[in-house]
Amino acid sequence: MTTPTYRSATLTQVDSRRLPGRNLFFDGPAVILDVAGPPEQVARVVELWRERVKRWLAAVRWGDAPIATRVFGGEGNCGANVAFAAPLDALYAATEVNEAAFDDAMAGLAGASPLADDPFQERIIILAGKIAAERQPRLVALRDACAARGVAFVPDDGEVSLGTGAGSLLFRRGELPDPAAIDWRAVRDVPVAMVTGTNGKSTTVRLLAAMAKAAGKVAGLATTDWVKVGDEQLDSGDWSGPSGARMVLRDRRVEVALLETARGGMLRRGLALARVDAALVTNVTPDHLGEFGVAGMDDLVDAKLIVRRAVGGDGRLVLNADDRRLVARAPQLPQPLAWFSLDPANALLRAHVERGGDGATVEGGSFVLHRGGVRTAIAAVADAPITLGGAAKHNVANALAALLVASRLRLGDAALADGLRAFKGSPEENPGRLNVVELGGVTAIVDFAHNPDGMRVVMEMAAALPAKRRLLVIGQAGDRDDDSIRAYAAAAAPFAPDRVVIKEMEKYLRGREPGVIPAMLADAFVAGGVPRDRIDHAPSELDAVERALAWARRGDLLILLAHADREKVLARLGGLQRTGWEPTG
Repeated sequence: MTTPTYRSATLTQVDSRRLPGRNLFFDGPAVILDVAGPPEQVARVVELWRERVKRWLAAVRWGDAPIATRVFGGEGNCGANVAFAAPLDALYAATEVNEAAFDDAMAGLAGASPLADDPFQERIIILAGKIAAERQPRLVALRDACAARGVAFVPDDGEVSLGTGAGSLLFRRGELPDPAAIDWRAVRDVPVAMVTGTNGKSTTVRLLAAMAKAAGKVAGLATTDWVKVGDEQLDSGDWSGPSGARMVLRDRRVEVALLETARGGMLRRGLALARVDAALVTNVTPDHLGEFGVAGMDDLVDAKLIVRRAVGGDGRLVLNADDRRLVARAPQLPQPLAWFSLDPANALLRAHVERGGDGATVEGGSFVLHRGGVRTAIAAVADAPITLGGAAKHNVANALAALLVASRLRLGDAALADGLRAFKGSPEENPGRLNVVELGGVTAIVDFAHNPDGMRVVMEMAAALPAKRRLLVIGQAGDRDDDSIRAYAAAAAPFAPDRVVIKEMEKYLRGREPGVIPAMLADAFVAGGVPRDRIDHAPSELDAVERALAWARRGDLLILLAHADREKVLARLGGLQRTGWEPTG
């Protein structure tokens, strides 16, 4: 099993990295070091770091730099972050300053006094030389010039861009101009949205792109499957981190930028952009616990809400009023909020819109926006194909969230309605997210649900659709802990599928032995009331799909959760559909 980064029997430095963008601790660049070990030692080394880092910072003339620490985890499962704000043009050297302070703290843990003056000064001379060599005054001058003009500044190691999309200018980092030499009339920002959350990010970003297209705008979108500008795919793969965002923000064809913003990228590097028009958190449910200091649900909420740091006074932080964790955190958030809920009677939503706040819900079978005390019905829920007539409640929620974001991007209500109707969620538009394939009277739905909450909403949708029998293909990656793997199956068991095919996913064993995860899933289904003779096992995802097809009869519903070989699964189903396949079960 893959070991979470914060587990360690002895005190160790796990990672040391730069945070060029707004991050968990600061609204500007910083460096961070991750620590893991026994709780008592972690607590003590953090205390020592807080004492000793001040000497190192003062010695390199950063004595006023804010510092931050965070301890997470519990008994036998503990870690910490130690961080300080650092100059944008000295981040590599700053990581070495942080590491030196941590070494000093580790020495203190062993009973050593702070480093004596002579070796301390020798190391400071080396660090000061590295800081001086890394400095780029023109980089800082360009950042300040952008801030003074209210336009975006987007740097990375190789390039720097001013403004965004159609209003951007791009320069090589080694050839930066003097701010006075730039024609600032050519620099501007296009509307930008960031979308994060546990589930629904990709679907919401792609639905927003459909709304932008309906408004006649060229949308640039970075997602977990690709980067696209308009209808052109620039690259495939997971581009939900800062590098994907920069690719979109620097394309001069882009008129609206839509950025899926994953937790991992935010924790590793911070935000790619300091200001956006809207930031959305779809929901926060258990997933990826144990990575980059996300030990529990409070940590995960903190990580998702990093996007709030990019929301200014004219923007909106869009939140799910049906998510109890986001609701509980809301009073601590200074950003302007907009709320969405599946329940028009939701007390928080009602109070918010009565005060003139932005909100979205479903009323009388229609998507409704409330803005500034004005109620506007946008479109019928049944007219949005991704909702499957309203049965796919999670996509109803995704659509509500998208409406609030699109409204802040000023796409126009007609475009919002047209985008809802146009976006069908097909394998081409939204691969692996509730793709419906009709096969000779059998309905197959391919989805990416990969955590207990995703499983629950998919099974609720399946239960709401007419079917004679229902089959579920399921598997899980090995980097989840045992409880999460069992919870994944337990979320499906109450819906009593007529058949369960548990697949092995060799590509995602991630340190576990073959057969271990399928056995855990099977046991969880049996514990949840599914008879063992309804459970089948398959050695691969494709074989699991073939077993599902062999079992199927007309009128059946097949829920095919595809993770390891999604493209091949969709290609197989598409081929069967084109050749007029009929079930033989």
